[in-house]
Amino acid sequence: MSAPNPAILNHAGALYIGGEFSEPLGAGVIPVMEAATGTVLAHAAAAGPEDVERAVEAAARALPDWSRSSPDQRAAFLDLLAKGIRDRTEEFAEAITREVGTPIRHSRSIQVGNPIAITANTGEVLRSYPFEETIGNCLVVKEPVGVVAAITPWNYPLQQVMAKVAAALAAGSTVVLKASEVAPLTALMLAEVAHASGLPGGVLNILVGEGQVAGEALVRHPLVDKISFTGSTRAGRRISELAAARITPVTMELGGKSASLALEDADVATAAKFAVYNSFLNSGQTCTALTRLLVPRSAQAQAVEVAVATARKLAPGDPLDEATRLGPLASAAQLERVRGSIRQGLAEGASLVLGGLEPPPGLEAGYYVQPTIFTDVRPKMAIAQEEIFGPVLVVIGYDSEDEAVEIANGTPYGLAAAIWSADRGRAIEFARRLRAGSVEVNGGAFSTSAPFGGVRESGHGREFGRYGIEEFLVTKSLQL
Repeated sequence: MSAPNPAILNHAGALYIGGEFSEPLGAGVIPVMEAATGTVLAHAAAAGPEDVERAVEAAARALPDWSRSSPDQRAAFLDLLAKGIRDRTEEFAEAITREVGTPIRHSRSIQVGNPIAITANTGEVLRSYPFEETIGNCLVVKEPVGVVAAITPWNYPLQQVMAKVAAALAAGSTVVLKASEVAPLTALMLAEVAHASGLPGGVLNILVGEGQVAGEALVRHPLVDKISFTGSTRAGRRISELAAARITPVTMELGGKSASLALEDADVATAAKFAVYNSFLNSGQTCTALTRLLVPRSAQAQAVEVAVATARKLAPGDPLDEATRLGPLASAAQLERVRGSIRQGLAEGASLVLGGLEPPPGLEAGYYVQPTIFTDVRPKMAIAQEEIFGPVLVVIGYDSEDEAVEIANGTPYGLAAAIWSADRGRAIEFARRLRAGSVEVNGGAFSTSAPFGGVRESGHGREFGRYGIEEFLVTKSLQL
C-alpha cells in the first residue's frame, strides 16, 4: 500500500484538552494498526486517570460561558465544524479506510458524508429549537445538562462522534470525548478542525485511551453530568453499573441482530440483494446491519441463490482501491471473533453456501474475511442470535407471517429491522409489530435527521436532530 498522507498523523500521539494539544501525563502508547496490512500505522497516546481529570476540569470550567451562549452562536460553530470536516474529506476518508478498512469510496460518502450532514442538520434544528414554553402559570425552560462524557466506537469513528458532539454542543453542554483506541486518528483530526474553528477552549476535549482505564475513569468522575455511549452491549452493562453509583443519566446505543423480513407478496430477489449489500457494508461492522434474512420457506432456495450471486460480486480487496466494495475487518481481535462465529455456525449444523474460515485468496495479510452466507439456520442458533460484526449473513425460512414476526423479535436486541411487501400499507402495519428503534420499509433510506436508537439490549435514548439535542437537556419549571 502507499504511504499514508502525513496530515492524518499530525497529532497521532497527542490529547486535546482545554483548547490545546498536549502529551499524556503517563508514558503509555497504543499501536494503531492498518486494517489491510496488519502493520503499525501510528502510535496513539494512552490517556490515564490524570488526563481524564484534566479534561473534565477543563470542560467544567468552560461550561458556564458556553451554556450561556445563544443558540445562534452555537449553531455558527456547528456550521464551522461541518465545513471544516467537508474541507478535509479526503484526509478523513483515508484515515478511516486505513484504520477501519472501509473501502475508500464508502469512507467518503458514508463515513465522512454522514457526519457532515449530522453536524449541519443539528445546527439547522438548533436555530429554531424551542427552549421555553408556557404551561399554565409556569415557564418551562430546557437547560444544558452539564459536562458530557462521550464514549465512541471504532466502526464509524467520525459519525458516532459527531452524533454526540454536535448534539451536546448544540444543547449548550461541554464534552469530554473518549475516542476508540482502535481508530483514534479521526478524532484527533476533528480536534484540529475544532481548534481551527475557534471553538472556545475546554468546550470539546478529546482523549484516546483504553476503556477499562480512561473510559471507566471518565464514567466515574463526579463532575460528569451525563454519559453517552455507543459500543457493545457487554461494555454498556459495565458503564450502566458504574453510572448507577452516582445516578448519572446514560444514553446508550449498543449491539444489534437486525432482521430483514420479506412477506409472501414481496419481491424476494430484491430483498435478498438488499440484505447482502446492507449486511456487508463496512465488512459487516455496522450495528444496524440486517444480518438475518427471513423469507417464506417456499422462497428460501431462490433467496439463497440470489444472495450468493450478489455476494460473489463483492470480492474483498485493497480498501484504498476505488473499485473495492468489501474491505478488511478493523483488527486481529475482530478477525478472530468473526472466524469464531463461523466455526460455531458450522458446529451447530448450519449449511455454509458461501465463504468460510479461509482468508480470501491473495489476501492472507491484514484482517480479511470472505463474504459468508449460511442457510438451514434455526432461529435459536448462535449465528442467528449473536452479533457477529463481520460479513456474515444467515437466511432463515418461515412458514407463517406470525412466525416470521416472532423470529424477527426473537433476539435480545432491538436496534433496526427491515420489512418488504408489495403493499406499502401492509408493510407499515408489519413494521409496527417489529420491536426495533428503526425499520426500513421496502428499502427506505437511512436518515441522519430522524431519531436513531434501540430498545431492549440495543440500548435506550435517541440520537440525531431534535431528539439528539434533547438527550443533553434538562427541564426546569419556573412557577410564576
